[in-house]
Amino acid sequence: MPLRDLLLGLFVIAIWALNIIVIKVGVEELPPLLITTIRFMLVAALLVPFYPVARAQLPFLLLLSVTFGSLHFALLFIGLEHAEAGTGALLVQMGTPFATLLAVVFFKERLGPKRIVGLLLSFAGIAVIAGGPTLPSPLPLTILLLSALGWAISQLLIKRGPPIAPLALAGWVALFAVPQVALGSWLFESGQWQAIKQASWVGWGAIIYTAVMSSIVAYGIWYTLLRRHPINRVIPMTLLTPVFAVGLGALLMGDSLGIHKLIGGGLVVSGIALIVIKFRRAPRLA
Repeated sequence: MPLRDLLLGLFVIAIWALNIIVIKVGVEELPPLLITTIRFMLVAALLVPFYPVARAQLPFLLLLSVTFGSLHFALLFIGLEHAEAGTGALLVQMGTPFATLLAVVFFKERLGPKRIVGLLLSFAGIAVIAGGPTLPSPLPLTILLLSALGWAISQLLIKRGPPIAPLALAGWVALFAVPQVALGSWLFESGQWQAIKQASWVGWGAIIYTAVMSSIVAYGIWYTLLRRHPINRVIPMTLLTPVFAVGLGALLMGDSLGIHKLIGGGLVVSGIALIVIKFRRAPRLA
């Protein structure tokens, strides 16, 4: 991979890692479902007019808006309101092991010894993190793991669904998710209008960052890299996202770097590496 593309990939990873911190900052000023609603409105406004889709694809996009929009993103914002940014980033990475298990159950994919070890390491890492003082209370923990499950279900749906341009998918999923999360905000949150009036540039900046930088700029660059290079050279870079997020959480938010988080996070990242990286056998010498 050329140095330029490697730097672009690391730039995307940095955007996604900082996105966890930005969400954490944003939900301190605005209710999580409200900020998610505004984020989706902005993404839809910026993408839908320029990326039309076929009418036959709308039911699939509506389904994906439930799993990806409401189950993943909305629960991520809610969970990060009550968890350290680094811990939340590690928990959400469990989407990869969840997706692996779901593929085995529903699509009869074979695991193989390497991926079995990866799954065991990932879940062992969560168990280690659970023994530490930075783990959120059971409800936010469950919410973040459900967010990871929503991501996993969405990835399997995208893999099996109709071919749709990535930015078109992001825009239309956001559009269909708006009424879902807006209804959730109306039912379960209060003081939305007052929060909007009192929000500082930090809160509005958080919304713009998560919508523009994370959802549009980062994914636009990422899918360009996927078109240029073999998947096995690009996907492993995502393993740096929780590493960057934990570091940024400690640097910018004062999050702790206890032994449980370091060891547990290392196990999670190592397990996911075994799941996503395909090792090639060296050719035999004649």
